[in-house]
Amino acid sequence: MKTRVTLTLIIAFAVLGAIFGAKFLSIRKAMEARARVVQPPVTVSAVTANEEVWQTTFPAVGSLASYRGIVVKTELEGVVRAIAIESGAEVAAGALLVELDTSVETAQLAGLEAQAKLAAANLTRAQELRANHTNTPADLDAAEAAVAQTRAAADQLRATIAKKRIVAPFAGRLGIVRIYPGQFLNKGDAIAQLETLDPIHVDFSLPQQDFPRLAMGQPVRVTSDAAPGQVLEGRIAAIDPRVSDTTRTIQVRATLANPGDKLRPGMFAQVEVVLPAEEKHVVVPNSAIIYNPYGDTVFVVENGVVQPRFIKPGPQRGEIVAVLSGLKPGEQVVTSGQLKLRAGSKVKIDNSLAPGANPAPKPTES
Repeated sequence: MKTRVTLTLIIAFAVLGAIFGAKFLSIRKAMEARARVVQPPVTVSAVTANEEVWQTTFPAVGSLASYRGIVVKTELEGVVRAIAIESGAEVAAGALLVELDTSVETAQLAGLEAQAKLAAANLTRAQELRANHTNTPADLDAAEAAVAQTRAAADQLRATIAKKRIVAPFAGRLGIVRIYPGQFLNKGDAIAQLETLDPIHVDFSLPQQDFPRLAMGQPVRVTSDAAPGQVLEGRIAAIDPRVSDTTRTIQVRATLANPGDKLRPGMFAQVEVVLPAEEKHVVVPNSAIIYNPYGDTVFVVENGVVQPRFIKPGPQRGEIVAVLSGLKPGEQVVTSGQLKLRAGSKVKIDNSLAPGANPAPKPTES
């Protein structure tokens, strides 16, 4: 009985061993056959990493502000007699804008001037009498005080009449005029906006770590959608003495020419503060870099084979990125097709559909 069981077990193990052996040989032959199969190269696009000299800049987003800007308001109340301006017009400094009615003040001024003339005549008589000792010093003092009082009252009325003739405090462009002839204006009513647009300011902020490299008079480059294709040059005119407690940034103001008044206060603008230092950078298109939490990489092509390599990206200009470490000038990097690659993959370079790399890209309008 035991002999029969033992024989059965031996036969079963022999059969199982033969089955597993045959399966193992089959898998091994399949793996060897697969290893002998030559994988076709992966089609990718690639570029050569170049070395470029970049002007060091601090980029920022700024807001345009007028060189001078006020809302022209009335200082005194009165009825509008004449309007010498039109909406949107250019005016010179001192140009008449609005004239209020001064008929009452003009009539009062004539009376005060007559009183002043009479007081002056009385003063002359008092001086003659005093010279002959026929009046008292008090009489002479009263005559002198009367002259001073009447002249002061007349001067005050002349100042009132002058203030009802509203003029431009500086040259600039007017906004929409919001008054009409015959309208009664109260003290402080708005007449129109007055802005000096050329030159124009641009206000922007920079991180506190950039402050040591800022200086008055430093050149800036300004671009705006309002002036497409133009780069306007300006210089830093003011640096705020205090860093913001909330954002830890410092406010900076630059001044630039604004020919044709193309830029207007309130617009956004792209600002670059130009530093005197120039630096050499190895640059590649942004599409060549694979950004990962554990490290940024590129695929470097060597003899038709790719290998991943960790790099340290630096400043960026449009679609071009400077590589601070990990890449040398002249090395070729893959710009598209990275998802199909792994270490040691063979590649075929086809740049017919390579992505662009513009240092100053512009959005396309649909």
